[in-house]
Amino acid sequence: MLTQARKMFYRARGYYAGNLNGEPFKLDPYHSKFWRKASAGAWEPETFAVLDQYLSPDKDYLDIGAWIGPTVLYGARRARHVWCFEPDPTAFRHLAWNLDLNDIRNVSAFGVALSDKFGVARMASVRGEPGDSTSSLLHDGAHGTDALTIAWEQFEIANDLSGVSLVKMDIEGAEYAVLPTLIPFLKKYRPTLLLSLHAPLLPEQERLSRTKALLQSLSFYSTYSDDKLQLLKIKDLLKPEKTDQYKTILLQE
Repeated sequence: MLTQARKMFYRARGYYAGNLNGEPFKLDPYHSKFWRKASAGAWEPETFAVLDQYLSPDKDYLDIGAWIGPTVLYGARRARHVWCFEPDPTAFRHLAWNLDLNDIRNVSAFGVALSDKFGVARMASVRGEPGDSTSSLLHDGAHGTDALTIAWEQFEIANDLSGVSLVKMDIEGAEYAVLPTLIPFLKKYRPTLLLSLHAPLLPEQERLSRTKALLQSLSFYSTYSDDKLQLLKIKDLLKPEKTDQYKTILLQE
């Protein structure tokens, strides 16, 4: 009863008053449970540490897989400009709402999915809830929605991305198809890359080979760390038991 009353209060007021890594924000009231968790410092503190370390007022941030915007909102306070992508239409509506609630103007938010070509693709969440954090182009269930896709080269040619210091990619398994299209850009500018690997969402017989191919394509990065900044070796990431796990890695020049 108390929880329901709180939700009704936040929705009547129009926002949840919370914080992200100590920074105060007005946040959409429909995700108050998540925002309470984030405000308590219980959601991905390692990610905020990376944003603190690799963003600055004279550099830009690219967030691929923005969801409702926790990393985008925080990144906008740290970076000169933020480009972000969130193809799930429900999540994108809340992302746009959160940007508006905080009068954030240095973010270019796109409700499309990066892919290898322009088109339309089906996407859905693992749990079947529109707008939740597990929406992926790998899922195309009956409960899903259509998402517009654009090729990375179409986006890159239209924007000056030379000042990007950090790229975050968290796209629920689609990284295996999308990230290779960014390789020429990554090689040229060498931004730090915060990459979430979702190998368990691939067919079991493909997990090791596709993870190996993806990591080999990124071999021009000299340092690999986990999300707690502990150094890693590629061979350790390719142990069969590791490809049955979700992993977030940080790649640096």
